[in-house]
Amino acid sequence: MHRPPTAESEVAAELAVLRPALGPRFAAALPGARAAVLTRLWRALAHEPLPWIARRESGRQGLTLRLPDGRRLHGPRADPYATAGYVTEVRLDRVAYDDPARLMTELAVPHGGGFAAELGHSAASLALSRAAQEPVSPDQAWPVHDWEWEQRVVDGHPYHPNCRSRPGFSVAEQLAYGPEHRPSVRLGLLPVPAGECLVSGAWPEDLRDGDRLLIPVHPWQAAHVLKRSCERGVTAHPLMSLRTLAIPGGPHVKTALSARLTSSVRDISVASVASSAALSAFAETLAARTDGLLHVTRTLGAATPDSPDLAAVLRESPAVYAGPGEHVVPVAALAGTGLPDSPAWSAGFARLALTVGLRLLELGVALEAHGQNLLVVLSASGTPLRLVYRDLADIRVAPSRLARHGVPLPDGLPARILTDDVTALRRKLYGSLVAGSLAATTGSRTALRAALETAVRELPRTADLAALCERPLPAKALTLMRLSPGVTGDQWAELPNPLAPDTD
Repeated sequence: MHRPPTAESEVAAELAVLRPALGPRFAAALPGARAAVLTRLWRALAHEPLPWIARRESGRQGLTLRLPDGRRLHGPRADPYATAGYVTEVRLDRVAYDDPARLMTELAVPHGGGFAAELGHSAASLALSRAAQEPVSPDQAWPVHDWEWEQRVVDGHPYHPNCRSRPGFSVAEQLAYGPEHRPSVRLGLLPVPAGECLVSGAWPEDLRDGDRLLIPVHPWQAAHVLKRSCERGVTAHPLMSLRTLAIPGGPHVKTALSARLTSSVRDISVASVASSAALSAFAETLAARTDGLLHVTRTLGAATPDSPDLAAVLRESPAVYAGPGEHVVPVAALAGTGLPDSPAWSAGFARLALTVGLRLLELGVALEAHGQNLLVVLSASGTPLRLVYRDLADIRVAPSRLARHGVPLPDGLPARILTDDVTALRRKLYGSLVAGSLAATTGSRTALRAALETAVRELPRTADLAALCERPLPAKALTLMRLSPGVTGDQWAELPNPLAPDTD
């Protein structure tokens, strides 16, 4: 019987034409890539509130999930904070599955078919990403340019099963645009009459042509969405978000990219352009209250002709906040430095990150401090000195907390980011910073617990800290969200508190 092509076979076929020398390395990388995606999927099955899992039974032999129709899934005990691909197979009744896409297809849950296809793309793209790498050892010289740090992050999101899912991107486009492949990308510069554009902040003169603005356009967007060619362009280097690129000697450019990467379609809303200058100024005010422990990259300008498909945001490079001999490193890239192997280093970094995050939360701002948005300034010897934060689009702001501390609420902030709901505020910070950045940096529940235990001893005992130490840890239910197409907004899981002793 003829089987339809899989994402893996499609990538292999394209590679045979484009880069035949990569074919054997791609094939060799597939088992590890499947295990990495399966590990992320198993974490979700073990801990997210999925409605089609009737019961979970944990014991010395592993974890068994019972489905409403009587079927049973069995696999290893699931460490919600582990980042290594330790799940090599899961058994559905008596059949073993090492392929997450095949497992999800066989489960036959609502909306699982589309998700299974995305899992297949994720494993295939991850294998492609790994196949193209040359070995990098922790003692190798540290990068010189900011984008080189970003391009060391090969595996994508540490906990999302769709960590490398790029449907709509051919192999050629992944090689041409994926940051882990280290390409140079020619951003198009599309001229638009200034009178037709919404502009926030100061649009630079070198991106103007008389009475027209030159709006940077990602080449994928130009070809697939705008159906336009751009005569003018500028060379840039993609950062880990793929749609944001660094112009050498210039700003970072966030472009609209109407493709589903990981979970979201990466366009830029008109509302976010309109509010960008106000948010940037507000963030600078808040950062000034952290005694120099936090910098926020300034938004230099944003522009759109009233369309989420054509917009750009210009931001400072985080590298401007590095002093002599210092390095500004995205938190997602820290694991590759070898620094987190030291428990003392991890505890020091956790103390710095929690000090800043909790201080801002007390003032009334919850950062979405995951490993892409949060960067750390390291001394020449690797000591964490202070933090840099970028991309303010998804922070949360509590008007009542701001008022309590005498901080004016500026005009122009988007209504969707304003909330006094303490649960929403803590979810935003703890889900991104603790269940995201700190967990992924330490790489396991045991290591995360050790870092937190040391760090929290030196922090002021507030109600927010008590909630962090004593309650389950919130994390976005990423798989549930992908399987709930009719539900808007974030959905949440509660993970075992890493500061609590193991109970199974």
